[in-house]
Amino acid sequence: MPTASPARRTIAVMLLIPAVAALALWAFAWPAARTAPHDLPIGIAGPAAAAAPLEARFEHRQGAFEVHRYDDEAAARKAIEDRVVYGAVAMTPQGPKVLTASAASPVVARFLEESVTASAPPGTRVAAEDVVATPAGDPRGSALASSILPLALAGVTAGAMVTGLGLRGARSALALTGAAVLVGITATALTHSWLGVLAGNWWAEAGAFTLATLAVGATVAGLAALLGPPGFGLGALLIVLLGNPFSGVATAPELLPEPAGLIGRWLPPGAGGSLLRSVAYFDGRGAGAAALTLSLWAALGLTAVLVCGRRRTAAGAPAATRAAEPATAG
Repeated sequence: MPTASPARRTIAVMLLIPAVAALALWAFAWPAARTAPHDLPIGIAGPAAAAAPLEARFEHRQGAFEVHRYDDEAAARKAIEDRVVYGAVAMTPQGPKVLTASAASPVVARFLEESVTASAPPGTRVAAEDVVATPAGDPRGSALASSILPLALAGVTAGAMVTGLGLRGARSALALTGAAVLVGITATALTHSWLGVLAGNWWAEAGAFTLATLAVGATVAGLAALLGPPGFGLGALLIVLLGNPFSGVATAPELLPEPAGLIGRWLPPGAGGSLLRSVAYFDGRGAGAAALTLSLWAALGLTAVLVCGRRRTAAGAPAATRAAEPATAG
């Protein structure tokens, strides 16, 4: 097959790079510029007569909030700790009390507190309590969000190295799994033991880091095994240019414009951030969907790697036999 002329290759570079830049700017800037609540789950607790006006104000913004009603403050606290809602407003005899969880999303916690304070009648004292706070080592909750891109890059690099080094089948799967386990241990040692920005069970956090890295690495390697070099590009595009900005880890998926928030939940970076948040701050509560999502990505990627590796081995065996026949006959 003839190769493209230097002039055509020059034009291809000139056109492709701006296209990639435009895609990256769209993926990163669009969600940031359109940040607003979309079916954001919040709770309202207290007697119906006192809670009804506040509930009506939240529901007036159609599509912005998903309001959950609770009988009392204790039930609202339980819902926050179980990651059912991001925060709640409890109507008490002393006035409204905002219950937040900065560990779930510092942005939502601030937003909820400011919204209730701004809508309260003049002179009303609005109390606030952070039910599930971020650890002292990360008071703004930014370190967890910052850890997702390095994990994505580590997974993409693992997939690229396995493909580039020509590892196939079981050896490829072993390399991806082993690398993910070591990334998990290393990342937990840095974030939990050294920086003190995670506060959960050490091994559960290492498992979350491992599963997130394996899901990315297996996806990239699996696509490369199925599609060749274009598969690697597709995997990197899916993880870095879509998965990272659509993850909502720095804010919340419900603050991203749709369908970015929905897509982000089902891609490895978003699922990895959610799983890590659950095990680091909420004792694993609310981790099921994210763990299942990552497991599916990892399983599908490893299956593709193993199946394609076996096919290539089977295809290579007859060729090797045919090549050996003339020498044997001679």
